[in-house]
Amino acid sequence: MLQAAKEGDSKQLREALAQLADHEISVTEFSDDQGRTPLHVASAYGREAIVRELLLVGFSYNLLDANKRTAAEYAQEAGHNDIYELLIEEGMRCELVLSALRANEQGDERETANAAYLQQPLRYEDGKLLDAESNGVMMGWEGPLMRMHADVLCPTTGLDVLNVGFGLGLIDEELQRHAPKTHTIIEAHPDVYAHMLQLGWDKRPGVRILFGRWQDVLDQLVAYDAIFFDTFGEYYEDLKEFHEHVPNLLRQTGIYSFFNGLAATNPFFHDLYCRIAAVDLLDMGLHTEYRTVPMDVKAEEWEGVKGKYWTLNTYNLPICRFS
Repeated sequence: MLQAAKEGDSKQLREALAQLADHEISVTEFSDDQGRTPLHVASAYGREAIVRELLLVGFSYNLLDANKRTAAEYAQEAGHNDIYELLIEEGMRCELVLSALRANEQGDERETANAAYLQQPLRYEDGKLLDAESNGVMMGWEGPLMRMHADVLCPTTGLDVLNVGFGLGLIDEELQRHAPKTHTIIEAHPDVYAHMLQLGWDKRPGVRILFGRWQDVLDQLVAYDAIFFDTFGEYYEDLKEFHEHVPNLLRQTGIYSFFNGLAATNPFFHDLYCRIAAVDLLDMGLHTEYRTVPMDVKAEEWEGVKGKYWTLNTYNLPICRFS
C-alpha cells in the first residue's frame, strides 16, 4: 500500500485493499516506522487520485504520524497545494457534520468543563495568569496582539465597546487608549473579577463590569461598535454559540474580533478551524478577513507554565464585519 501510494499506482492499491478486506484487516493499521500512513505518502508525492481513494476507504484526513504531522502538512511542504486544499475541504465536511451531530451530546460535557474552570483558583505571576495546574490562561506575550486587535476594533475614539473575558486586562488597556465612550467588560472567574476591582477598573470612567458568564448576562447587553471575545475553559462550540448572538449586539458599521487560538499547536488544524469559523460567521451574516501577523514566542515565555497553547509562527487576526 505504501509503495502504491508513492508511485500513484491505483491498480496495485486496489489489489492490496482487496487482500486486506479478505482478511478482515483495517486499512488504517498500516504505516511505516515513522508512523506515516499511505495517505501521508500519497500526499507527499502529489498523488491526488490515490489520496481521494484512501479517503473513500477509511483513511481519515486528520491522521498523525509519529511526529504528530498530518498528511496535509506533507502536501504543503512539497508544494502540492491542490492536495492540501482537498484535505482542507475534507476536514471541513467532516468537522461541520460532526459538529452538528455532537452539538447536543457535548452540552453537559461543556457545562462541566466550564464549571470546573470557574471553580478552580487562578493566580497572577510574572505577567502570566495561571490556573491551579500552572496551565497558561493568558500570557504577557499576547500584549502586541491585543494592541493590534484594539487598533482594528477602534478606528476612531468615542465608540461603545464590549470585551468578553478580562484575563490580564491587556485588550482592555489597549481599548482604553482609544478613548471609548462606553467600555463594557464581562468576566466570569471570581479571582479575575477580584483582581479587576483591586486595580480599580470599576472606578474608570465609562467602564461597566458584568460579573458572570456571558451566557448569563446577555439580557444586560446593548448594541456596540466593537466587540472582542477571549474566554478560557470553553470549547469551539461556545465560541460558535457566541457568534450566533453577535448580529444582535454589533452595530451595522461595527467590527467584531476574537483571540484566534483555534488549534494553535498545529498549522493544518489551525488553518482548518480558521476556515470553519469563517463559514460559521458567514451564516450569521458576517464576513471574516484574517490579517496574518508574524509570531515569535520565545521559549523563556513558557517557563513555569505547564503545556503550550501556542506553537505557530503566524497569527491570523480575525476582522469580522457585516457582509
